[in-house]
Amino acid sequence: MKNLLLALISGVLLAISWPTYGIPFFIFFAWVPLLMMEHNIAKFSDIKKKKLAVFCFSYLTFLIWNFVTTGWLYNSQLPDGSKSLLAVLFPVLTNTFFMALVFTFYHIYKKSQGTYYGLVFFVAIWMAFEKLHLVWEFTWPWLNLGNVFADYHQFVQWYDTLGATGGSFWILICNVLAFYTIRIWEAGRKRKPLIKNVLMTAGFIILPMVISLVKYYNYTPETVGSINVTMLQPALDPYNEKYQKDSLTIENDLLKLASENSVLQSDKKSKIDLYLSPETSLPGPGSISERGFNNSLLINNIKGFLSQHPKSVFSGGISSHYVYKEGEEKPSTASYLDRLGIWVDEYNSAIQIIPNQQPEVYHKAMLVPGVEIFPYINFFKPILGDVMLDLGGTTRSLGVSEERKVFANPYNKSVIAPIICYESIYGEFVTGYVKKGANLLTIVTNDSWWGYSQGHKQLLVYAKLRAIETRREIARAANSGTSAHINSRGDIIDELPYGAKGALTAKVNLIDKETFYTKSGDFLSRLSLFVIGALLLFIPGRKYLARK
Repeated sequence: MKNLLLALISGVLLAISWPTYGIPFFIFFAWVPLLMMEHNIAKFSDIKKKKLAVFCFSYLTFLIWNFVTTGWLYNSQLPDGSKSLLAVLFPVLTNTFFMALVFTFYHIYKKSQGTYYGLVFFVAIWMAFEKLHLVWEFTWPWLNLGNVFADYHQFVQWYDTLGATGGSFWILICNVLAFYTIRIWEAGRKRKPLIKNVLMTAGFIILPMVISLVKYYNYTPETVGSINVTMLQPALDPYNEKYQKDSLTIENDLLKLASENSVLQSDKKSKIDLYLSPETSLPGPGSISERGFNNSLLINNIKGFLSQHPKSVFSGGISSHYVYKEGEEKPSTASYLDRLGIWVDEYNSAIQIIPNQQPEVYHKAMLVPGVEIFPYINFFKPILGDVMLDLGGTTRSLGVSEERKVFANPYNKSVIAPIICYESIYGEFVTGYVKKGANLLTIVTNDSWWGYSQGHKQLLVYAKLRAIETRREIARAANSGTSAHINSRGDIIDELPYGAKGALTAKVNLIDKETFYTKSGDFLSRLSLFVIGALLLFIPGRKYLARK
């Protein structure tokens, strides 16, 4: 019963720490009951199958955490309009399984090598697990620990040095120190070591926050200029309206919004430098051929609009495809269409349109598992067949851009990073745009799939962490909300509420100085991989020395 209670407490503490409804300061102690549960089973329990017990109790902890924080996935709809149970069950149960498995690995190592080395292994293996979630095809870094302060960004301004992965490391270290403090007290009941360890733990928690607050109130960005941006929010129903309306009707509504917001509200004489539309805002049904960009009526209509607004640029999200000619090299994502006898790649793209110029395009690279990518398709497709399609998913994968791409504006100094939706939760990934010269982050997204839930709220505040890590301002255009202007401290300067149809105009600063995190990336994660290797090699080395 005690172990069950400890597992439940950890699950609740992790859940109530999470944005945007939670209080993140619980996260510094959320792991402690779980670590105590493992220690009780390993040292004092009569349970025979201890590894299984640790796995089951930790599974309960992580199930609570995953379900409470990402249960909004249930709002995803199947083709028949009903709620998608699989959309929430698969990621919640699968991610819970992976988390419990990682924690069980910690138990095994700690049992073999003792508490001290075990706790080091715990920090390293969880950091490695979070790194895995940033790079593999089952990618789901939504619950990476460093994200927990997204709604309290004033306390993590040092993410410009260590990034959100540094936040994960900080949280893990504080939990280990708190657990160790409890163990020291239980072992000796001595006041002096207790006070020493309490002060040390408090210092590790408080000092980074104090440093952050100092940085927050003393930070002054070094700008190289500014541009006026209009972020368009058409508020289309992504399940029905978008695919029932004619593409020209959708575009006309979009350009009407742009025309009605073609000056900066604070300065009526200022023109708009950039019109930004949300993810896949064009076309309605189908997609635009990249071989036919110059002949596309939709694109030429935008060029016509821009000709009436000299020195303005249009950027936004489109669905596009590329048809391969016979003999042309094709990537693994290309699909063969039997009825047409052609090979084609489909993309979720960002485009920049300028009159009298060839449109520039970037293809979303971090794809949503099960929706935009069939993870490890060569292995799972023969087993699952079309079951993913039947459940509202995909049976193939979209094409991607292998490298980040930026869009330079010929009329001013702006170089934008065309970040597409899900990509905005990947810290080191976003620095790739900055390394290419981006001095402004733009995010085009469609958060309407989950309705008015924590989904779109969490994705919005995660963007604040990208602003801090790169010290770039953000212009965010969302289909149904929330479109927002975020400054380089992570403050949301202005926003359009969810569900509102309209446009947000803002004067956005351009910053070209690179942060330490932009240059170094997730080096703490890479260091953790090295530590894991050293700790695993330490086992046979220690046995050898013992024999000697």
